[in-house]
Amino acid sequence: MSFYDAEVSPMVLMCDSGPTRPLVAPKTLHHLKAVPRNVHWGYFDASLAPALIVESGDLIQAEALTHHAGDDPTLLMDEAMHAIWSAIPEADRHPGVHLMTGPIHVRDARPGDMLEVRYLAMTPRFRYGSNLAAHWGQLYTELGERERVTIYDLDAATNTAQALYAYDVHEKYLTPGRITDCPECDRQPALAGLRVPVRPHLGTAGVAPDVLGRVSTIPPGLHGGNIDNWRIGAGATMYYKVQVDGALFSIGDPHISQGDGEISGTAIEASLDVLFQVILRRDFTFRSPLLETPEHFIVHGFGDSLDVAAKEASLDMLSLLRETGLSSDDAYSLLSVSGDLGVTQVVDGTVGAHMKIQRDILPHARKS
Repeated sequence: MSFYDAEVSPMVLMCDSGPTRPLVAPKTLHHLKAVPRNVHWGYFDASLAPALIVESGDLIQAEALTHHAGDDPTLLMDEAMHAIWSAIPEADRHPGVHLMTGPIHVRDARPGDMLEVRYLAMTPRFRYGSNLAAHWGQLYTELGERERVTIYDLDAATNTAQALYAYDVHEKYLTPGRITDCPECDRQPALAGLRVPVRPHLGTAGVAPDVLGRVSTIPPGLHGGNIDNWRIGAGATMYYKVQVDGALFSIGDPHISQGDGEISGTAIEASLDVLFQVILRRDFTFRSPLLETPEHFIVHGFGDSLDVAAKEASLDMLSLLRETGLSSDDAYSLLSVSGDLGVTQVVDGTVGAHMKIQRDILPHARKS
């Protein structure tokens, strides 16, 4: 059976962004709090003991914490977060930077299966978020080789955010979770009168790679990881190819707004409460992380250059379209006239591209 032909239950669950595609009837609702025993900082690892064991179809309400909360600890941290910062020493926050919640073991998941993750709701934990213009940002050299933090204030009534203040950082952001003493920093006004749309999403999520030891959360890959696509929010469904028994799925790097490219190095980083459903699938397979939204199918490509990433995304979309019965030549033509190729991010070392195509032009695609 192909991806497009898979059958699902007729039940629909309403989400922040509207109805998702029909849901498998949920079994159990689990709560996964971000406490020291349930988090890992900077890595995926196939040898990690699970923080939670679930069945296919279960719902999980999980806490995802931003490692940039220390940019203003008064506004972005609570006692539970301070406890995590104290429990995990700086020396154990490696080789990546993201604070991950999990891993979640899905019973009976085996390598080669697909893990379907339906993101149902993403709710900011605080009113505030932080953007860092970082030394890994695209224009760091061009803008004087300095780092700058901008703190944003969320307005739930208008679903927008505006800059509260900004400050320059005089030491490079080298320690994941660094805490800045903002009451003593040189605060400056920023972006007066401007508002940006709030669109909560996860920058990093994925299954454990089949690799010995720790795998950095910084680069994206076939396991998922730091994809940084702002469309991975409420109402979206992601498909990850399982690489180890149990899948060992983790979430982290929560954002409340980001543009394609993420060129300063970060989004508006802000902690989220995330509701999602995990479903084990054996009726189709796909090589790379696949995103389904109410309007589009989106594939992702990664590489050392945008040329490589764009070609990987295009090839995977070609493969997806061929499942509808199109020939390679017809699919190639359709990609050129209807596919949208974009830059996902340029700041994670391994850069990302995505290709999207409208669901309603595909003759055999499932309808929500």
